[in-house]
Amino acid sequence: MPLRLILILGALSAFGPLAIDFYLPSFPTLARAFSTDVEHVQLSLASYFIGIAIGQLIYGPLADRFGRRKPLLAGVLLFGLASLACALAPSLEWLIGARFVQALGGCAGMVINRAVVRDLCDPVNSARVFSQLMLVMGVAPILAPLGGGLLLSTLGWQSIFLCLALFAGLCLLAVALWLPETLAGDGRAAPLRGALGEYRRLLGDWPFLGHALTGGLAIAGMFAYIAGSPFVFIELYGVPAEHYGWLFGSNALGFILAAQVNAWLVARHGPGHWLRRLVWFYLACGTVLLGVALARPAALWPLLLPLFGCMASLGVLLPNTSACAMAGQGQRSGSASALLGSLQFTLAASAAATVGLLHDGSARPMALVICVCGVLAVLFSRLTRRAERRAGLL
Repeated sequence: MPLRLILILGALSAFGPLAIDFYLPSFPTLARAFSTDVEHVQLSLASYFIGIAIGQLIYGPLADRFGRRKPLLAGVLLFGLASLACALAPSLEWLIGARFVQALGGCAGMVINRAVVRDLCDPVNSARVFSQLMLVMGVAPILAPLGGGLLLSTLGWQSIFLCLALFAGLCLLAVALWLPETLAGDGRAAPLRGALGEYRRLLGDWPFLGHALTGGLAIAGMFAYIAGSPFVFIELYGVPAEHYGWLFGSNALGFILAAQVNAWLVARHGPGHWLRRLVWFYLACGTVLLGVALARPAALWPLLLPLFGCMASLGVLLPNTSACAMAGQGQRSGSASALLGSLQFTLAASAAATVGLLHDGSARPMALVICVCGVLAVLFSRLTRRAERRAGLL
């Protein structure tokens, strides 16, 4: 796949991390600006999550019916306009609504970039491209809060959303000029009235569903870490808040490096081979993490080592589960990508919420959720392998 196309797809995949992480430093400022508290400002984040879960299911059938470019252009334009609406928000209620619309636009890139990769690549090359796109997924959470904090301190919270609008404008231009239509034929083979039936068929396709759930559980472990690590690092072990980003970034670096190594590995044995092995490594690290958390060590570093292993293994699990799930989807790859993203995001959001519900003033809730995700990921990986054997795919 040409480098220019990979860069465009990488930029589109950054919509999610940027829109979530870019404005996190502004929560206290937004609370003051709208005369409320941070807990109510967090509703703007919740509305974005809801928009992502709903929007992905909409764009899949649209991408299979009208091709990849038109829905993508519409989604990026909607994201840009909603970002402007966020910047001009006169009230928190306005911001919450605009964030929902922003998510509806932004998830177009999340869905359609996977479909484009499936259109152009076989499973092995898909895994390599997804690994390269993981670079963006790893770097964005590191740089976005830093950039958002800088804009906040120099130009105010509105500048964060204006920057997102500018980014959307550049992506819109890049898609219009350089992203070709990749759906084979005229793109009219999948009528919209059959969308629900298409999703039912995908839910009955166990190789697809098994890989989607395996990847979703891996992502769920990552969201459990994101939800639990600020308390564990800062409150429990006294890491200065300004140093939290360095610890978070070290795990993201492991994720990035593993994803790039995976791009080299899949050329030798294929994505399924490494997926089946690394899911056990993920479980092993999660089990060690839970054991350490139960021991309640006085120092933080015993927790950091298995956490690093868990997060680094995601650099292999995520691109390979996506490549395996999307393999063979053909004309319905847009719907497959949408259902894949929606399932994974639902699991991830549920894991993050569970960490909060189990909060007991220790690292145990975070470690327990990560470990359980590892157990279930191994289970679904094994069930998927059996289903593939029965279907003659192995």
